[in-house]
Amino acid sequence: MSAEHPTAPPTRDPAGFAAFYEQQFDTVLGFVTRRVDNAPLAADLTADIFVAALEGAHTYDARRGAPVAWLYGISRNVIHAHFHGAARERQAVARISGRRLLDDQDVSAIEARIDADRAARELASAHAALSDPLRQVLDLIVVDRLTIREVAQALGISSATARVRLHRARKALRAVGRTHVTTCETLLEAAQ
Repeated sequence: MSAEHPTAPPTRDPAGFAAFYEQQFDTVLGFVTRRVDNAPLAADLTADIFVAALEGAHTYDARRGAPVAWLYGISRNVIHAHFHGAARERQAVARISGRRLLDDQDVSAIEARIDADRAARELASAHAALSDPLRQVLDLIVVDRLTIREVAQALGISSATARVRLHRARKALRAVGRTHVTTCETLLEAAQ
């Protein structure tokens, strides 16, 4: 049969579809090469079009038009999907261009940092939960590096009261520090 009067794509006959493929190949390849300028891409798209036609042969309806029009519709969809996907890929590459991708070592370092920051967040939360008098003593000792005597003088309390408050603050932080010994011990050592 000529390409002028093509047969409909057979739905269940592989040999019949092979004949349909042979009959329509040049028509579809021409459609593709008018839209792309890369021979390997044209061959790939033509193959993809016939795969889609084979998979969708059951959808062909002769009342809606000739098989070539049906193939052109499939061709248009396949080519559009290819260029749309290629554009999305270029956009994704452009977004990450110049950025270093993470390797396993980077991921491990980030996980370790998250764990360390979690400990710091929990200690900060425990610090915030301290009563104001305990927090004042602890801050003056740890942050400002004052001695117990200097803390007592700054707060207008006795040295004994400052020591008791420091002891209570350290005890509260140690409770949190059981799960994060290293971070907590560093803080508590500074409060010695």
